[in-house]
Amino acid sequence: MATLGATRRSALAFRRALTGDLLGKHQAALPATLSVRWLNLQEYQSKKLMADYGVTVQRFDVAGSAEEALDVAKKLKARELVLKAQILAGGRGKGSFSSGLKGGVHLTKDPQVVKDLSAKMLGFNLVTKQTPKEGVCVQKVMIAEALDISRETYLAILMDRTFNGPVLVGSPCGGMDIEEVAKNSPELIFKEAIDIVEGIKDQQALQMAKNLGFKGKLEKQAAEQIKKLYKLFLSVDATQVEINPFGETPDGQVVCFDAKINFDDNADYRQKKIFAMGDISESDPIEVEAEKHNLKYIGMDGNIACFVNGAGLAMATCDIIDLHGGKPANFLDLGGGVQENQVYMAFKLLTNDPKVKVILVNIFGGIVNCAIIANGITRACRELNLTVPLVVRLEGTNVHEAKKILADSGLPIMAANDLDDAARKAVACVV
Repeated sequence: MATLGATRRSALAFRRALTGDLLGKHQAALPATLSVRWLNLQEYQSKKLMADYGVTVQRFDVAGSAEEALDVAKKLKARELVLKAQILAGGRGKGSFSSGLKGGVHLTKDPQVVKDLSAKMLGFNLVTKQTPKEGVCVQKVMIAEALDISRETYLAILMDRTFNGPVLVGSPCGGMDIEEVAKNSPELIFKEAIDIVEGIKDQQALQMAKNLGFKGKLEKQAAEQIKKLYKLFLSVDATQVEINPFGETPDGQVVCFDAKINFDDNADYRQKKIFAMGDISESDPIEVEAEKHNLKYIGMDGNIACFVNGAGLAMATCDIIDLHGGKPANFLDLGGGVQENQVYMAFKLLTNDPKVKVILVNIFGGIVNCAIIANGITRACRELNLTVPLVVRLEGTNVHEAKKILADSGLPIMAANDLDDAARKAVACVV
């Protein structure tokens, strides 16, 4: 039984390996334990979505207590059961619990064992290679019918810039780190671009099934599953559907054994039921609060907070801080339509992070009015009693008015002439 839990982090790594996409020094180097802003569903939720679209998955249910787990195990009446801890991280099978239990995935034929194991999972932290050092508290377990797998393959549907739309990606090597396959055996990675207007063609689905090594009746069955997965992909506004393994059983079934679905956050207005399922229990609280105010925030390991407008400029700011020997504490993008209150809230979030020793504001005002930023900065400094050093570099729309607002404020703000100057001054404050 495969235990790999596909995560967004592994998906990004695979996409880089597949396309050679250069995402920037710091984005490529973001820690594996990083919480990300995008919607994430637990494995059982992804499986439920697939089942709703006619995709073949194992029979399963979830439980929040050991007693519930026992009831589910009895109800399934399966020859063998698989018990899986539900957290938003991969490597669960090789993880360990704060209770002393080893492994977040277990096979058993005895419902009582399901209960006993659940008691050592629920309410305890599970540590894997993709969690923080202290692990993540397990609040639910999934109990599923265990099916034998005679062969494992990999299948994904994703939006890819290289193809300007959706693409099928598959490999006959499933149940393993697919990014390693892409790196070491690229000839075993098959790609099939899909015309988003015409949709997936029968021949494309059959060709991918053939490339994955399905034969005879299984080839047609696999093709049908691929078409249903593509329908799901479009219907829920997914950016990626990843199945690993996409396997076959000894009795001739093609089954999606493990799934990860990523969604387009811009579609939340028409996918309200799906976004209501979003699990934020494992997210960084600062990141969750930032999202409420339409701020794009990702925490990092350093102590220089970055307060920037525009993702590219934010990435460049992180890079130049690193170049001068400092370490960025976060990636914070204000966006283009920022208001004074958002600036205030951004400062509030940054000052609530105990790692932050200095704040670097780097604004290039095109759409953004620098005067709005300046007013927000002065308000935040006064109302929050800012105690850490503040370095500000402003350029662009209404910059002269903005600089006057800061200069007349009487606040201990260090002005910078350009980004290089700002980075040098910020790093000097913490060295």
